[in-house]
Amino acid sequence: MYPIWIVLGVVVLLFLFVWFLYNNLITARMRVQEAWSGIDVQLKRRSSLIPNLVETVKGYASHEKEVFENVTKARSALMGASNATAAAEANNQLTGALKSLFAVAENYPDLKASENFRQLQEELFDTESKIAYARQFYNSNVLDYNTKIQVFPNVLLANNLGFKPADFFAATEEEKKDIEVKF
Repeated sequence: MYPIWIVLGVVVLLFLFVWFLYNNLITARMRVQEAWSGIDVQLKRRSSLIPNLVETVKGYASHEKEVFENVTKARSALMGASNATAAAEANNQLTGALKSLFAVAENYPDLKASENFRQLQEELFDTESKIAYARQFYNSNVLDYNTKIQVFPNVLLANNLGFKPADFFAATEEEKKDIEVKF
């Protein structure tokens, strides 16, 4: 009579362990998805600001057609990105294109003095800060999730239950370079 209760107790404990593990992994995966949505919101906000910025600069520098085309292409690529890796690549292209746009703006003192341009520039810089924070938050959640699916004993069940590692939102080699400051 006692062995049946012991076996039943072990089965119940095993069931509770798997249930707890599964719910814990689902929660971690949902946090990664929620963190990604935070990045997505900020990237969309930045994408919404860019047409206004381009139109403002176009009014002063209409002959800089290639710069505007590059910004538009990069923005389209970002808006069409379907996953974190594609969004990171598109984001890096857009960052480079925006650097070119701001370099063009440096050549036009009237543009730099424009209140509309300054306001758009400030909003864009604010958004860039929010994107950086959202990337950090996302990567923190990815680290937590990836750790949970790779530690023992979770690893024994995670792969069988369909949990795959998430990709980090990584910086490009250009973003890792030292910034040269000149006075």
